[in-house]
Amino acid sequence: MPYLFLTLAACFWGGNYVVGHLLVTEADPVILSQLRWLVTAVLLMTLYFSQVKQQWEFMKKAKGIILFLSLCGQVLFPVTLYIGLQYTTALNAAIYMSATPSIVLLINALVFKEKIQGKNYIGVLLSTLGVIYLIFKGNLNFSEVISHLNKGDLWALGSAISWALYCAFLRLKPREVKGNAFVAISSVTGSLMMLPILIIYLFSHDFQISNMGNYASPLFISGLAYLVIFPSWLSYLLWNKGILTIGATRGEIFSHLIPLSGGFFGVLFLSEKLHSFHFLSGALIISGIYFCSSAKKQN
Repeated sequence: MPYLFLTLAACFWGGNYVVGHLLVTEADPVILSQLRWLVTAVLLMTLYFSQVKQQWEFMKKAKGIILFLSLCGQVLFPVTLYIGLQYTTALNAAIYMSATPSIVLLINALVFKEKIQGKNYIGVLLSTLGVIYLIFKGNLNFSEVISHLNKGDLWALGSAISWALYCAFLRLKPREVKGNAFVAISSVTGSLMMLPILIIYLFSHDFQISNMGNYASPLFISGLAYLVIFPSWLSYLLWNKGILTIGATRGEIFSHLIPLSGGFFGVLFLSEKLHSFHFLSGALIISGIYFCSSAKKQN
């Protein structure tokens, strides 16, 4: 059962790429991010308010790290991802996300002074080459690539870095702050942090009230419901249950299903095309993950 929980959680997160790609064709990515976490905050606080109340004293002591994690996980990650999905494919965004384990390893070495072995360096190098090759779309003519660089790929890479920061610094969350209450308070914090960003964004982009009709369409409402119920709530719930049962070490491998399922769903539901550079960049990143993971097991 824990393996099913972890698989479902990863696939629900993978679906975020496809649903996000569909929604940003009708909705603004910043408004989408705000609505996603605002509705999630209302839902989770309704369900887990008593847990938040019980753990409030621990949360107040850890307000600094909770603010930082909310900034990375609930603000920067979704905003950069949804902006990127306006210009690039769900498949590309998922492949960038697959480089997260290598980025986390690098952050742990630079910030937390974890020892990096030779295999770790090889893994980070291979993953970095895979990301660069994907950004360049297999074109090694540097000057030509720069002139035709897809900004969506850069935003998607930014989302992967934001998520890597979240994963790396999650170790600083006090153990007394449990999963459901932590996700609930993070949702509230993230939606509050998004408000000033949203207001500035709307004024600077001359947002028209007439555009609000898109947010009442069946596609948007059903898509938002998916984002709230599955990647924002059930994924965390199932993931925590699975990890508690089999442990973080054995459960970590299931995180690789997130970009895999995201890319697969992009090809299946959005008819996105696979190119040779996808296979090569994916192979480089997967090789990098292998070297990072095998070295970590030895440690």
